[in-house]
Amino acid sequence: MSTPADPTAEVDEVAEARPGRGRALVALVAVVALLLGIGGTLLVQRASAPGRVSEFGADAGFARDMQTHHLQAVDMAFLVRDRSTDEDVRTLAYDIATSQQQQAGQMYGWLVQWGLPQTGERAPMAWVGGEHAAHTAAGEPMPGMATPEQLDGLRAARGAEADRIFLRLMIAHHRGGVEMADAALADARTDEVRTLAGAISRAQTSEIALMEQMLRDRS
Repeated sequence: MSTPADPTAEVDEVAEARPGRGRALVALVAVVALLLGIGGTLLVQRASAPGRVSEFGADAGFARDMQTHHLQAVDMAFLVRDRSTDEDVRTLAYDIATSQQQQAGQMYGWLVQWGLPQTGERAPMAWVGGEHAAHTAAGEPMPGMATPEQLDGLRAARGAEADRIFLRLMIAHHRGGVEMADAALADARTDEVRTLAGAISRAQTSEIALMEQMLRDRS
């Protein structure tokens, strides 16, 4: 069986025979190949990204609802950082704020890429199905979300009292976040949503255990 011909062999031969013109030809071939590769990649992205995610499916619903969920966690984290003198609580709050801001931005970008609006026509959590649909059926819009009254209580507190209120609220918030992430793992169709949902579920489960111990230490 003959060996497939090297497509650059003729270019190399020309380069050896005519150094100036050969180098120019090699550069031209490289530029053309690069442009073709970039163009092909852009065509694939434009053909596959918009429209591949349903307006009413779990992927878009999760991206919208988890942004709202995350941004409340960021608000609570900043509230306690301004009211706490406990460095461990302040460090935890900073970690939650930075990680969840980054993830919210990631989900915002997905919706832009998918050509979908940031807010949908359906109620929060309407995308959740199967065994994870209990909160929707019970009328709870989003699991773990703090009420306005609870947030007012955190705003009014200072010091150790603020730490305890924050930890209790954030434990419940994370439990709701894990529930939402697990629902997305069960129903989402895109790899990016399933990957982030799995990371959120694991990270927040770990943080729940940490916060439960911190709350016991401060009770």
